[in-house]
Amino acid sequence: MNILQTRDEGIRLAKRVAADMNCSRREAELLIENGAVRVDGAVVEVPQARVLPQQRVEIATGAKPEPVQVVTILLNKPAGMAFDAPIPKLLIPGQRSEADDSQRPTLQRHFANQHCFTPLEKGASGLIVFTQDPRIERKLVEDAALMEYEVMVDVRGEVSPQALHRLNQSPVVDGRAMLPAKVSVNRQNEGVTGLRFAMKGAWPGQIAQMCDSVDLSILAMKRLRVGRVPLAGLAPGEWRYLLPHEKF
Repeated sequence: MNILQTRDEGIRLAKRVAADMNCSRREAELLIENGAVRVDGAVVEVPQARVLPQQRVEIATGAKPEPVQVVTILLNKPAGMAFDAPIPKLLIPGQRSEADDSQRPTLQRHFANQHCFTPLEKGASGLIVFTQDPRIERKLVEDAALMEYEVMVDVRGEVSPQALHRLNQSPVVDGRAMLPAKVSVNRQNEGVTGLRFAMKGAWPGQIAQMCDSVDLSILAMKRLRVGRVPLAGLAPGEWRYLLPHEKF
């Protein structure tokens, strides 16, 4: 039977839950919005959904009528994906990482009004951050110039000591003077050098311009960390919730 009945069928789910739980209509709505209510075994997050008398309505044991918490989502952006249109398609329940141990229920409300302040170039992969939390939004915006980003960059060929020295100087990107990055050689093999960039106030296109200035051709770029929050454990295209103890 279809859980969402027509307007003339059944009663509002919030009214049913309020009657079953002997609670206020608002408390019933909060229980529903938090994913604590099942109708015929399926979670329903819409208080306005209508149910018939014979349908089974269950409330999760220990559930509390609390406002839905705002969340921050960490996504491993795949390389080659443009930042604007396709990425929100990855913020869906089916892309949640099995390694996510936040124990949060996956709610549709978690994907609404998400904003990203850590974009990546189309050719780059790695960690980007989406948030509904005004506190984290302020952190990412107000401390953007001091936030450290760690990026692994594969370039073609060897990197001379002179080129490495220049990469560690204060760059000028699009006419803007940037803080000096900490650039080191991470590995060298088969004609490819892996460089580790630790940089503050990262600007889109900054690494590409820095490499161009020393005639280095970028083969791959992957962001591993934003502030103190790492990418670790996320496969390309997967996301997880920011844990309460994690701070940028």
